[in-house]
Amino acid sequence: MPELPEVEVTRLGFAERIAGARIEAVRLGKPLRWALAAEPATLVGRTVRAVRRRGKYLLVDMDSGLLLMHLGMSGSLRFDTRLPAPGSHDHFEMVTSRGTLRLNDPRRFGAVVYVEDETTPLAIKLLGRLGMEPLDASFDLDRFHAGLRRRKASIKQVLLAGDVVVGVGNIYASEALFLAGIRPSLSASRISRPRAARLHAAVREILERAVERGGSTLRDFSNIDGQSGYFQLEATVYGRTGEPCRVCATPVRQVRQGQRSTYFCPNCQKY
Repeated sequence: MPELPEVEVTRLGFAERIAGARIEAVRLGKPLRWALAAEPATLVGRTVRAVRRRGKYLLVDMDSGLLLMHLGMSGSLRFDTRLPAPGSHDHFEMVTSRGTLRLNDPRRFGAVVYVEDETTPLAIKLLGRLGMEPLDASFDLDRFHAGLRRRKASIKQVLLAGDVVVGVGNIYASEALFLAGIRPSLSASRISRPRAARLHAAVREILERAVERGGSTLRDFSNIDGQSGYFQLEATVYGRTGEPCRVCATPVRQVRQGQRSTYFCPNCQKY
């Protein structure tokens, strides 16, 4: 599933190119997870102002209204002046004066939803419970620690939940916990402020590094130009079960938490 780094890489790939473009046509394929919530023809003639990101959602601001885009489990976006004819997995296409934005999603768990603004009930439903943005200046340590202290679940599960901090998907949670030296099974409520500070810094560092590497391509993800990400090639623990830890040479272990695989070093992450 594309996580925050992959969505941010996607945004960076087309945000400047599409800004100022006039929408000339909107075409829909098979139904996605949520309906567009507007007639495609009503978007024609509007101008794209900017592309932002909130968690794993892309927010395409127009001169009137905005589109909330989610890549789901296997979605990817393309933006170009010359694209091949739409295929069977291309389910949304927005033709603009600067190029065509197309969503390809084989599993159709993604979505493109129109809302008038972020205060509408649908926008609040999708965005209202998201936690802090880890790459923004608003990612406050005190708020982060306070959020952890309120949760008794394991720290790995709390990171994945997205209500304390958004976008720390499975691979990035394992990597950040390793960098911070925290065992994934530790209750979030037991993390002291100094350890929360290490984790706070680790989350930011791992996600920034992932964006620089173009995200992670484990199965389907590719960026706006169809290229794969490479962060997974330098992972310290994720996907390395039985291999020696890059720090202490202890074999990396794998456990299941909430139906997801967790990877950690039992020596470097004792507590």
